[in-house]
Parts: sequence; structure tokens; C-alpha cells
Amino acid sequence: MLSDGIIRTRCFARAGFIGNPSDGFYGRTIAVIVRNWSAKVTLWESPELHIQANPQHDPRSFESLSQLHRTAQREGYYGGIRLLYATCKRFYDRCLELGLLLPQRNFTIRYDTDIPRGMGLAGSSAIITATLRGLMEFYGVTEEQLHKPLLPNLVLSVESQELELTAGLQDRVIQVYGGAVYMDFARERMQREGHGLYVPMDLDLFPPLFIAMLREPTESSRIHSPVRLRWERGDPEVIEAMETFAGYAEQCRAALEQGDSGEVGRLLNANFDLRRRLYGDEVVGLPNIRMIELARAHGAAAKFPGSGGAIVGMYEDDRHFDELSAAFAAHGFEIHKARLREA
Repeated sequence: MLSDGIIRTRCFARAGFIGNPSDGFYGRTIAVIVRNWSAKVTLWESPELHIQANPQHDPRSFESLSQLHRTAQREGYYGGIRLLYATCKRFYDRCLELGLLLPQRNFTIRYDTDIPRGMGLAGSSAIITATLRGLMEFYGVTEEQLHKPLLPNLVLSVESQELELTAGLQDRVIQVYGGAVYMDFARERMQREGHGLYVPMDLDLFPPLFIAMLREPTESSRIHSPVRLRWERGDPEVIEAMETFAGYAEQCRAALEQGDSGEVGRLLNANFDLRRRLYGDEVVGLPNIRMIELARAHGAAAKFPGSGGAIVGMYEDDRHFDELSAAFAAHGFEIHKARLREA
């Protein structure tokens, strides 16, 4: 807590680098934190517990019907206030489960975020994670008390149990641990210990990365649903595909450690190609496919960092990035150098 008695927490966007979407299917992935965008939570003691709406993301007043229409398209209908509400509820649930007695204190909490919505960059889980960190600090609850490897499960439960959204652990693991993390969600370990194997990786192993995105959001939480139903029914094609995704993560980890950027790029492309075959072009989306094809046409390997709306790719140097930047801008897409380290 700062000297002014106000708690400020922050959680960054993330990119699934390889192996996703197998994180939701007992697979393996590698993910990195992307510091270009973040969610911030501010919390301070107050007489009553109050959750403040964000005027941009939770508006209730509009200049016109057309403005309401534009806002609904950009922000959806629920904004982020439901995420704070549900996180507070699940945090209290977890403390009760562990027998942790919380001080009798109330607070006011608010959030802000600049993580692009609906781009598969884990904006919702960033708000939840930042909120959880604020609550832990306010009530003096430590990572050890909540058991750090299980914190991603707690973040996930906010969305999966409270809000009934489809999601996997990868986003929550990387946002809890930070940096870059190799994750193994082997079924036996998950059932035995309740969490996966999470191994931090050296950021110096990674090539320069870019994030390119659409200008209009997509509903990233829906893209997993048809495949999950097939997986739960034991569909051999889906089971084999998830094992292949997991294998890409293992191979990519070795390639990164060996400095084999050519193999890393091949695996990124293979990850997207398999995803496209498994989900189909209608689900993957033609604008997303156009971004991938544009990257490849200019010599850059790329794939989804999440569930669509954005791509993550490799570039060689500033000259190569400038070439990519001009090409993406000409086709109406945004592109950014991914910041993996503190400035």
C-alpha cells in the first residue's frame, strides 16, 4: 500500500506463443507477457464496499442512439464491472475454504484498461488478476496462503464458474507469473496436484515479436466451444490435434534454447495451420486469415496469441518490421512491436 493509503495494481496483456489452444485440453503451451497494454485497479478503504463503474467501459448515459450502438459494438453489454464483482465474490469464497479470517474492512474499487477488447489478448483475465492482487494486498493475504500455483485456477474460476465463460488456464498462469512461462497441463498432474507444471523462461531466448490486430473486436470467448464438445465426446481428430499442439510447445522450447529461429518460425506457422484445419475458416475468420497470409507474404511466421482478432509473429530487425508495418497499414490493420520487458 502506498503512503496515501491507496492500493494500485496492474496486470499486462499476454500472447500465447505456441501450443494454444491445448491449454484447455491437458496440453502444453508457452506464453509471454506483452507490456504494450495493461489493466489497472485502484482500491482504498471506505465506510461501505463500493464497486465503481468505468465511464468508458461501463457507460450508462449516451449522447445518442448511434453512440450507444458504437459503444455496444466496441465494449459489449457488460463492460468490466461484472469482473470486479465476481472476483470479489470468488476471493471471499476461497478465503472461507482455506479458513482465512479477513479483517472487517470495506473498500472502494475501480478499474481501467487499455487492452484491446475482443482481440484474444486476455483483457478480461488481466482485470481479474489485477483485482485479485488488490484484494490480497488490502486484506493482507499472501501468495503462499493462497498457494501461488493455484492462483491461476482462482482467476479462471471467476470466468468459468461465476460468469460461465469458456477459457483455459494459460492466460491466468502467465499473468500471475509474468515474463515468459512454459506450461505443462498433463492430466495426471492436474488431477493429482490441481495445477500444471509452470517453468519460467529467459526472455532473451525469444526473437523480436509483433502483435497485429483487427480494428473491430471479435467475441474470443466463443471460439473454443464446438471443438470442446467434440473433445469431450472423444473425437479422435480433436484429441490428436491437441496432442500435436502440445508437441509444438515442447519442440519450440527446445528450438528457443538452441537459438534455432527457423524452427521456431516453422512451428508457429504449423500451429496456426493446424488450428485452421481443426476449427475451419468460418470460425477462424477471413480477416484473421488475411493477417496471417499478409505476414507470411512478407517473410514473417505468425499465429493467434489467443482466440482471434490479433496475431503474434516474429520479425528479423527494424527494417523487416517497417516493411510489415507498411503492409499491414495499407490493408487497414494495426501492428505493434511487442514489448516483453520493462522499459
